[in-house]
Amino acid sequence: MSKIILITGASSGLGAGMAREFAAKGYDLALCARRTERLITLQNELSQAHGVRVEISALDVDDNESVFTVFEDFAQRFGRIDRIIVNAGIGAGRRLGTGHFDENRRTIMTNFVAALAQCEAALQIFRRQNAGHLVTVSSMSAMRGFGKHLTTYAATKAALAALTEGIRVDVMDTPIKVTTLFPGYIRTELNEGNKNMPFAVSAEVGCKALVQAIEREPATACVPAWPWTAMGVLMRNLPLSLVKRFS
Repeated sequence: MSKIILITGASSGLGAGMAREFAAKGYDLALCARRTERLITLQNELSQAHGVRVEISALDVDDNESVFTVFEDFAQRFGRIDRIIVNAGIGAGRRLGTGHFDENRRTIMTNFVAALAQCEAALQIFRRQNAGHLVTVSSMSAMRGFGKHLTTYAATKAALAALTEGIRVDVMDTPIKVTTLFPGYIRTELNEGNKNMPFAVSAEVGCKALVQAIEREPATACVPAWPWTAMGVLMRNLPLSLVKRFS
């Protein structure tokens, strides 16, 4: 029986890349994002290339009530959802104290509050099914606090990682699986103007590594594993004066 995978933020970047990798494996997909024209194009591409079922829906995750509606609608359309990937997020953020509170607040609302809504909606489905795999996309920046424009962004990804770990504790004795992904630098249109990206890989390589990690259903995974697993250990233990150089 084919797995049914729901991915948020699926119209571009990591979401679209993971959708392509899962479709190539023959999995059916529930894809949602704000930009429906891109979803329609992706739906046609994947259906024709792989013969899989692809259902789409418009979703702005900042509209928290719509998250519940869209997730439940997908569950009704397919009859079940096997895996939900909380991927939607933004890479915005500004240095604190420079007059950009609204932008930093927006980053928190999208990357954490909206992710909380997605996790809540996913767990309602999985608890009802007594099965499922929740995946959240955090970041290597969650390993430590960072300065400059990364301060708020890194904090949201650390909060998401802590939230996911708490969920893992809560469902530990059930059939529900929970995975936190910590991607390193993967080139997408979200970061195409950023030249300070050590060890960066292409979207194709990065998404293939993400899907390979997800398929193993680990508790956590740094992606790609090399060099980011080792970098994670360093980042958690280096003096803050050295961590500052990553900002």
